[in-house]
Amino acid sequence: MSELCRERLAGQLAEAVAEALRQDLARHERALLVVSGGSTPVPFFRALGACELPWARVQVTLADERWVAEDADASNARLVRAHLLRGPAAEATLVPLTTDDPTPEQGAETVAERIAGLAWPASAVVLGMGGDGHTASLFPDSRELDLALTTDAITVAVRASSQPQPRITLSADRLHRARRHFLHITGGEKRDMLVRALAGDDVRELPIRAFLTCPLATYWAP
Repeated sequence: MSELCRERLAGQLAEAVAEALRQDLARHERALLVVSGGSTPVPFFRALGACELPWARVQVTLADERWVAEDADASNARLVRAHLLRGPAAEATLVPLTTDDPTPEQGAETVAERIAGLAWPASAVVLGMGGDGHTASLFPDSRELDLALTTDAITVAVRASSQPQPRITLSADRLHRARRHFLHITGGEKRDMLVRALAGDDVRELPIRAFLTCPLATYWAP
C-alpha cells in the first residue's frame, strides 16, 4: 500500500512541477529546475519525464552532488540522466555540479561560474531530507555547514564525517533563489523528523529548518 501511495505522490508532485515550468516558460525563454538525488525522487523523475513540455527550453541542475565521476553509481547526475532525462525530457539540458578536478574545493569556482549562467530564479527547487535533518548537502556534522548556510557564494565544497565521499552543494542562499520550493519525503521516520524540525529553530541542529520559514510545499507519503 505504501508503494502505491508513493507512486501517487510522485505523480502529484510531477504535475505540480510541470505546471510550474509551463507557467514560467509562457513568460520566459528558459526555465530552471533544481532537483535532489537519492532513491526517493526516482518515481517523481519518471513521472515528470513523461510530461509533455517544451523540454528543449528547460535547464536541470542539482541541489548537491557527490564528488564522483558522472557515470559512477553514486552520481546524482547519473540518476537524473537515467530516470528523468528520458522520453520527451531527453531534450532538457542537464548542468552537472562536478568537474575533472580531484577535489570539490578545486572545482567549486568553475561549477559556480557554470551555475551562475542559468535561468535564475529557478522555477522550482525540489528538496529531499535525510533522517538527520539534512537537505542538499547541508549536513549537521559538516564543518562547512555555517559557511553553506550564510555565504552568498553559489557553491560550497562539503566534507562530513557521516558521508563516505566529499560533496559539493548549492548554498542555502542560492537554493532560496526560486519561485517555488517543494519538499519530497516518504516514511514515518522522515515525517517525525519534519515534525521535530517544525518545533524548533536551530538551523545548525537540523539544516532543513533553513527552508521552513519560506513557502514550502511538502509532499509526504507513508
